[in-house]
Amino acid sequence: MNDATGILVIVSGFSGAGKGTLMHELLSRYEGYALSVSATTRRPREGEVDGRDYFFLDREEFEHMISEHAFIEYARYVENYYGTPRKYVEDQLASGRDVILEIEVQGAMIVKRQYPDAITVFVTPPSAAELRRRLEERRTESAEVIAGRLKRAGEEAELMNKYDYLLINDDLQESTKKLHDIIANAHARMSANEEFVARIQKELRT
Repeated sequence: MNDATGILVIVSGFSGAGKGTLMHELLSRYEGYALSVSATTRRPREGEVDGRDYFFLDREEFEHMISEHAFIEYARYVENYYGTPRKYVEDQLASGRDVILEIEVQGAMIVKRQYPDAITVFVTPPSAAELRRRLEERRTESAEVIAGRLKRAGEEAELMNKYDYLLINDDLQESTKKLHDIIANAHARMSANEEFVARIQKELRT
């Protein structure tokens, strides 16, 4: 991935689809990627590091950044804000790194409108039954919470066809390679287009 500018890759998917594990595997196996770090006003949990897990801001700092249009997108959940800092993403892209932005579906559509060249990928298990099994195997949430997540998944499924790629996360190693290949192919396509445009422009100037 030697292009001067990186590609923004927007990744969404159901809770329980394995997005986080997939992102971790991608970054550990391949070079040239950066995972977008969100900003939040919630307090750090034990073991979380500022600038690695989140950019931890107080409410005044966050709201000032909103007024400065410093977020690509942001939302408020319960009592806390969460957002994607524009400068961090654009600095990483300018350095030539491909930025992975893991985000829910509504935010993904907002970002895609701002960055039309971004690639959008929706991660899903092979079936709804498998999604339920994965959620239940966590053993960290009540049946009520799981039911809520499945209901939310049904709503998110309505936007699946808005994504450029559908990635069925059945085998971690294979899915990681498929995601890497999707991004590599996008680079190749963009390079070919740039070369063609440059050639036509040169020919027309002569």
